[in-house]
Amino acid sequence: MGFFSVFYNWQVQRYEKHKSEMQSLGKCPDCRGKGMISVAPAFNDVYISPYECSNCNGSGLYSEWIGRP
Repeated sequence: MGFFSVFYNWQVQRYEKHKSEMQSLGKCPDCRGKGMISVAPAFNDVYISPYECSNCNGSGLYSEWIGRP
């Protein structure tokens, strides 16, 4: 169980660092300020178009992201 807790703590610290970097830039942490989230295609012949970030309502702003319910 020690490995899993170390890995979990590493993930939490990494996310918190990412969140604070995006806050300093004023960008949504989920879409990185783009307003859209892209989904990588599973197969070469299938293209999945990007969709609007629901956490910042497509604005890409940190202030919108932090104000979500």
